[in-house]
Amino acid sequence: MNDTPPDSAPFRLERPTRQSVPFVFASPHSGRSYPPSLLERTRLDATTLRRSEDAFVDELFAGATGLGAPLLAAQFPRAFLDVNRASAELDAGMFDAPLRVPVDAPTPRVVAGLGVIPRIVRDGAEIYRGKLKSGEADVRLSQFYRPYHQALTDLLEETCARFGVAVLIDCHSMPSALSVPDIVLGDRYGASAAGALTARAETALSREGFSVARNTPYAGGHTTVAYGRVADGVHALQIEINRSLYLDEERIAKKPVFESVRARLTRAMETLTAIPLSQLGKPDALPEAAE
Repeated sequence: MNDTPPDSAPFRLERPTRQSVPFVFASPHSGRSYPPSLLERTRLDATTLRRSEDAFVDELFAGATGLGAPLLAAQFPRAFLDVNRASAELDAGMFDAPLRVPVDAPTPRVVAGLGVIPRIVRDGAEIYRGKLKSGEADVRLSQFYRPYHQALTDLLEETCARFGVAVLIDCHSMPSALSVPDIVLGDRYGASAAGALTARAETALSREGFSVARNTPYAGGHTTVAYGRVADGVHALQIEINRSLYLDEERIAKKPVFESVRARLTRAMETLTAIPLSQLGKPDALPEAAE
């Protein structure tokens, strides 16, 4: 069984000509290449299915490569597989037979239908008409989940080797129905990123006219937990953008202001990526960074 559409790889990696900053940008939820195994089994129409997407977030942060940082974007949709969950956050009840992969005790997210293989989309709509084949979990984890996380691991290791430090910016969007501010920064309450990094991000975004909050209602997911190791020089900061800023949420279509929002974000990220290495716990002048 191979669920990869013929025109799609599990992820898209865009690299600058030369990486000049110790930053890696990732967009795990903006994929919109829907595998046949999902389309054949879903009970939902195309628009409802897409409401789980962080639609066009990869495009909002496309300026990262121009700033000297790589951008990793999942091609598969969040409704198919959520790489911002641990691989064992599975709902065994979704499958027609026992699973051959590790399954953790159900977390509140899994119970709610939002595990690594989701059962619902936004507003609680059930995705599937019936149970999935048990082998589906193996396929999605081996062909999509692990390649994405291996690519992200490789990028962070390369960045650390070059600069002595690495910063992961995990890019997301959030529904406007939550009455959230323009942007929420998640650093696991300081556990996944240096305070100076989060503060600089908040200042840079505020200067571009965005209202910014920290850790409420989003403090960071599996990605910030798994990769944010401040003591080892690896920082992970989640950025959630209010969809109402740039998206018609019912039609899943860009608003006319999309390019303006993207330009503002790019300017803010330019300020963020210029943070002195000393604020990330490393000397400012490293031979690797100057090559």
